[in-house]
Amino acid sequence: MKVAVVGSGYVGLVAGACFANAGNQVVCVDVDEAKLKRLEAGQVPFFEPGLEDMVERNWPKRLQFSSDLSAAVEGASVAIIAVGTPPQEDGSADLSYVLGVARDVARLAKEPLVLVTKSTVPVGTNAKVRAVVAEEGNDKISVVSNPEFLKEGDAINDFLKPDRVVIGTDDDRAFDVMSRLYAPFCLQRKNLIRMTPQSAEIVKYAANAMLATKISFMNEIARLCDAAGADVEDVRMGVGSDNRIGYKFLYPGLGFGGSCFPKDLRALVSTGEELGTHMSVAAAATNANVAPVNDMLAHMDKDLGGLSGKRIAVWGLAFKPRTDDVREAAALRLIQGLVKAGATVAATDPEAMVTGKTGLEFMGVTDGVDLIADQYDAVKGADALVIATEWSEYRAPDGPRLKELMRGSHVFDGRNCVAPRTVTDCGFHYRGVGRPPFEPTN
Repeated sequence: MKVAVVGSGYVGLVAGACFANAGNQVVCVDVDEAKLKRLEAGQVPFFEPGLEDMVERNWPKRLQFSSDLSAAVEGASVAIIAVGTPPQEDGSADLSYVLGVARDVARLAKEPLVLVTKSTVPVGTNAKVRAVVAEEGNDKISVVSNPEFLKEGDAINDFLKPDRVVIGTDDDRAFDVMSRLYAPFCLQRKNLIRMTPQSAEIVKYAANAMLATKISFMNEIARLCDAAGADVEDVRMGVGSDNRIGYKFLYPGLGFGGSCFPKDLRALVSTGEELGTHMSVAAAATNANVAPVNDMLAHMDKDLGGLSGKRIAVWGLAFKPRTDDVREAAALRLIQGLVKAGATVAATDPEAMVTGKTGLEFMGVTDGVDLIADQYDAVKGADALVIATEWSEYRAPDGPRLKELMRGSHVFDGRNCVAPRTVTDCGFHYRGVGRPPFEPTN
């Protein structure tokens, strides 16, 4: 099957590579000629484990890159819209790119075609896309809603072994085409779920809102544990052992970030307001996400006797491990707060050094931060260490080495990923999120 994927960003490139890897002929279309040249040279413009190898394995036999939408659509059975839907000032999703692509495809398509919206879009977008197609007088196009459920850092595995594939369409022929396209990934067909376009559009936002709410809820429980002198790790184990709840996304920390949770929650709230429905739980989850960074800054200020003039090492810039994405990352908000309080920062990350620098500059943080590649070089002369992203290489720090390199003796674990005795046995004070302080054992 020939597939055109419009947009070669995170979603489009992962989808295009995986569909090509399953034997389809895929053309990824983008207007950025420089990006296309990099892709043809085997250079993926962002970090995602396994993606670069998959692109190299399938290009150019089954996977091609082009700026020519007309050629990509010609002979294609499916055209996938995977362009951005950036948030507007009121939190609603900007659909101009999605609708622009839909209009272009409608003008160019000469044969029957299934037009798929894979970008995260609010409910009602399918109807708007169909209206655009109708305005162009193209009655050969069927519009399908097919939201993506990819976790950054594990996107290839999510695509190849999906929990579910949601197909939103009232068109039997379009559903048949989509079923054949996803057949290699849905061999049992139990995870292929058909529903109306409206339901499919809500599913993605609802799923992200639920997961983000679990995170915000546990962060509030961590605040309660702080106030009561309890240990949130004990509470988490007790709550998560209930199989109705489970342990996933039940980890407190500095809060969620990335390109999905914050944006999708705001869009869900905005969509609810447009439809006269106040999404109070989703709004509360968004508001609660601000508190953990502020709480950590307050703890640091108290424990260190003030932040002004202090040098703070920060391990982690990306919003989560196994990605270089720093969009709305808690680490950057923490650094911004530290600099504002008069501290200087030495920050590091295994993958997000370039994106982290850009992200900090976008936030107006241009002074007071040194980006240092090696995690132990970053702690030299530091009064405290903050672990802001739970990369595997940060989970078991070399305590004696830290003691030798650092000026101070405080470790702040913003992800509760370090066993306290790893550092307290070496003379450090340890403070996590929602945990009582652990004092040095020697």
